[in-house]
Amino acid sequence: MDYGHTLRFGVSIDPGAADLDGTLRLAQTADRAGLDYLAVQDHPYQPTHLDLWALLTWLTANTTQIGVTPDVADLQLRPPTMLAKAAASLATLAPGRVTLGVGGGATAHGVAAMGGEPHSGAEMVRYTEQSLAVLHSALRGDGVRLVTPQHRIEGYQSGPVPPQPVEVWLGSQKPRMLAVTGRAADGWICPLNIYVAPDEVPERQAAIDTAAREAGRDPRDVRRIYNVIGAIGPFSGRGGLLGSVDLWIETLSRWAVELGFDTFIFWPATDPVAQLEVFAREVVRGVRERVDQLRRRVA
Repeated sequence: MDYGHTLRFGVSIDPGAADLDGTLRLAQTADRAGLDYLAVQDHPYQPTHLDLWALLTWLTANTTQIGVTPDVADLQLRPPTMLAKAAASLATLAPGRVTLGVGGGATAHGVAAMGGEPHSGAEMVRYTEQSLAVLHSALRGDGVRLVTPQHRIEGYQSGPVPPQPVEVWLGSQKPRMLAVTGRAADGWICPLNIYVAPDEVPERQAAIDTAAREAGRDPRDVRRIYNVIGAIGPFSGRGGLLGSVDLWIETLSRWAVELGFDTFIFWPATDPVAQLEVFAREVVRGVRERVDQLRRRVA
């Protein structure tokens, strides 16, 4: 199930306000190491968390080339027109460095606590698919008019248009939302490996692929992103991917060629900067080499 995409790597950035020096050190380490993404959670109802877009903007201003992405922006608290405006603005200020990851939002309670209107079930699925259509249109600079039970957009004049296209990825894990991913998203963001285990991935990939084909799309047009929590080296914690550099290289390589992932977002379970340095210096290089070997062997 290898879709053949170029491998990309990133690191999760904690949005907490308590240790901004540590946050900046981690982001700049990833930037210097040549990683592809800084990925930031979006839980604005947490009083200890910074606002997503304020943090993404600060990160781009304090790094030189690494991309940034929400992992994932809450569609129920960030209406798609405003979300498109924010993404297009940052992508204009930092060309080629912004990808837009979106999702339904973690908790109905958190959405309601901030004055949002929680959606659920089939309504949430419709709301999300319509939101993706709005985002794609607005990021292209098209005018948007959409009046449905889920949205009332009466003529948004979108812009600015970023100098480079902004991909829209969707975080999903249940059948109906996976189908939306296949029909309408540029990428699938899989939840953490402790929430969607590797042996659960093929069924979800198949659901995305089926929906993509039914919509007339090539499944290879959908990027596949895995959030991977764990630790490299001796670590006594529980859960996630734990073990040596060689274990990480073999595991991520297998997840790339057998499970179809092309992008791995590392969530260090301990000592983030030191773990990131090992990840970037040894694991990333090793995975690239190993996957290249495996692909040549298949070819």
